[in-house]
Amino acid sequence: MSGRQKALLGVLAVLLVALFVVAVGAGRDDRGDPGARHGLVDRLGALGGEHATVDPATVSADCVEEPGRLVFSGGCELRIADPGGLRTLVLRSGARFTVTAPAPGDADLTIRDEVEPAADGTGAVATVAVDKATVVGVRCPGLGSCTVVVATS
Repeated sequence: MSGRQKALLGVLAVLLVALFVVAVGAGRDDRGDPGARHGLVDRLGALGGEHATVDPATVSADCVEEPGRLVFSGGCELRIADPGGLRTLVLRSGARFTVTAPAPGDADLTIRDEVEPAADGTGAVATVAVDKATVVGVRCPGLGSCTVVVATS
């Protein structure tokens, strides 16, 4: 190895160490929020547009009290019309409920999730990926009636 190559390798090593020190020292003292979105992520997300949700008008079920509002005891099957691409079905309730849905794509898999109301009182929220006409089951624990809203966000 020539003297020039050794010098270049030394400068590169010093530069890498300096970048590491700056990166570690530039951190904040707080622990941060791992779920928070930050500058670059927000800008990249804006390029892809808004996340599309299932239109509540395309959801039908025997338990529909009014468009987008489901009232039932025990369980109910929601029929979602073909959304024409990957969309997110957002279900909200003030009480705990269970959602069962097929995985999107060609996967031969059924997803089941029990959602609980958040500690801040915002209620229980389930999000389901839908990419074709499908049936999604919702169930409430206990014997009482349950209300679930098909939300747009």
